[in-house]
Amino acid sequence: MFVNARAIIERETGTGIEIVIQIRNKPSEGDKRIELPGGRVGEFESLVNALTREVREETGLEVVQIEGLDTRVETHDADATVECLSPFAVYQTTRGPVDSMGVYFRCRATGQLLGTGDETEKPEWILVVVVAEWLTTEPERFSWVDRAGLWFYLKHRAERRIDH
Repeated sequence: MFVNARAIIERETGTGIEIVIQIRNKPSEGDKRIELPGGRVGEFESLVNALTREVREETGLEVVQIEGLDTRVETHDADATVECLSPFAVYQTTRGPVDSMGVYFRCRATGQLLGTGDETEKPEWILVVVVAEWLTTEPERFSWVDRAGLWFYLKHRAERRIDH
C-alpha cells in the first residue's frame, strides 16, 4: 500500500478563493489529468516533511502554513518516533489500479509556480468555483484519487463557509 501527502494550497484574491492544480505528467499512466500537488511519503518520512517536499518539487512553492499543524504531537522511544496530527481529510482507495491511502492538508504557500515540476506540468492558481464547475461537468479531467478529495473540500467549504 502506498501512503501519500496531498496539498490543497489556498489563497484569497479579489475574485475569490483560488487553489493550486496541476497536470499529472507520468507517461506510464496514460492520459494527463488534473491533480492536486502531493505524492508518496518516503519510508520513515513525516507527513509534514513529505507534504512540503512534494509541493516544492512539483510546483516550486514553499509551504508556509499548514492547517492542523498546531495539533501536532511527537513521541520518542529509544528506537521509535511517532508523529500525530489532524489533517484536513484522509482518503483510502477501496478499489482501483493502486492500493493507496493518504492525507490532504489545507495550506498556504509562497513563491512562483514552476512551468513544469517533478512529473507534473502547468501548475496554476484557479478559482474554487471553476474547479467545482469542472468537477460537475467534466469529472474525468481530474485524477481518480483527487476527485474524492476535491469533492470533500467543496462540501466542507459549503458546510463551513470557509472564507480564509
